Amino acid sequence: MLVERKPPPDAPKESRYVAAPDEPRLPVLAFVADEQTETALRSGLVGVGTGLQVRRGDARAAVRALEQEPTPSILVVDVSGLSDPLDTLDALAGVCSPDVRVLVVGEASDLVLYRRMTRDLGVAEYLYKPLTRDAVVRFFGPHITGGAVSASAERGGSVISVCGARGGAGTTTIAVNLALQLAEATRGHVALLDLHLRAGTTGMMLGLRSGTGLRVALEDPDRVDNLFLDRSSVPVNDRVRLIAAEEPIDSDPRPSEGGIKNLLAMLTARFNYVVIDVPSPPGVAERIAQAMSQHRLVVMGPDLGGIRDALALRRLLGSQGAGSVTTVLNRAGLPGGLKPKLVADGLGGAPDFTIPDLPNHLPRSANLGQPALAQSTQFRRALAPLTHHVADMKAAAPSPSLFARLLGGRAAR
Repeated sequence: MLVERKPPPDAPKESRYVAAPDEPRLPVLAFVADEQTETALRSGLVGVGTGLQVRRGDARAAVRALEQEPTPSILVVDVSGLSDPLDTLDALAGVCSPDVRVLVVGEASDLVLYRRMTRDLGVAEYLYKPLTRDAVVRFFGPHITGGAVSASAERGGSVISVCGARGGAGTTTIAVNLALQLAEATRGHVALLDLHLRAGTTGMMLGLRSGTGLRVALEDPDRVDNLFLDRSSVPVNDRVRLIAAEEPIDSDPRPSEGGIKNLLAMLTARFNYVVIDVPSPPGVAERIAQAMSQHRLVVMGPDLGGIRDALALRRLLGSQGAGSVTTVLNRAGLPGGLKPKLVADGLGGAPDFTIPDLPNHLPRSANLGQPALAQSTQFRRALAPLTHHVADMKAAAPSPSLFARLLGGRAAR
């Protein structure tokens, strides 16, 4: 329905808003265009203890604000007077975390519009003006007090697992920069999860220290509460958070099946995309994470060992889940490495995506703790097709609604 959305050319490279680890989300945030609607909202919700905050403006104002602020739990937006309300709601979905419950106010008493909003876009409820106190209590009240099931309760963000065919393939470099570029390209919220509990390097590549609690979350999910993500994740920028660990080298972490499933359920409820850096070879728990992924990336280098192990990993992944398996040839053109034709012959077909060898850029970026995207235009261009692939983006072509994609309106893959 919509063409690919891109950040404006004058958008700053560094994010202006960085959430504090313990910063609470607003319970209810409303953007309304007129005083009468605000009065109806306030009077209708006065008795439910919501902590309602009302701002003057329409859904476009909400898009601008939520590019720089954390997503509230419940969002009320006014689409009155907009020539393209569905397009604006689609843009809004791109800047909200997928667990938000959206309530819409408009002018049209149009059943077709109502159905498109609630069925196709995942909007929880739509009311047309003039709003009354009784209508707010009856139709918006249950969604705000918990009497209705959130459209995202059983759906959420997309999971992308990135695993090297063997050690040294550059998996972490791909995972870190893919997470960052996904946030840039979609303006969505992205979680970067590093399952290397010992000797992981995602934090080092970003110049950050890992948080605490990941090992406990994976080993003993019953001890994880709703504040886990705020305490254990580290903000990379306003759209990306890192969940990683730095366990002692002589420790013996043992992630459980329940821990992996519980953690991914929490992450997909809060983030549009979850990028997982998976150890190679993956253990039992890591394989569960891969099986729960919509996209499974196999990263390999241009060598015989890489071909052998990539084939083995692709067979394993093909037998354990419905998500796509994508082969990424990293460091193509490496001196002494196999030529592209030999790699394709060994794999039985060309790799899906290719990243060139960039010895003058990537090692320096890693050592400085700065993302390669910020240091190498060539790397940024090479990674972009992979980013568009996992985000289901097609340049200059219609793309499905993000509300539909994140809140279940789109048909299952």
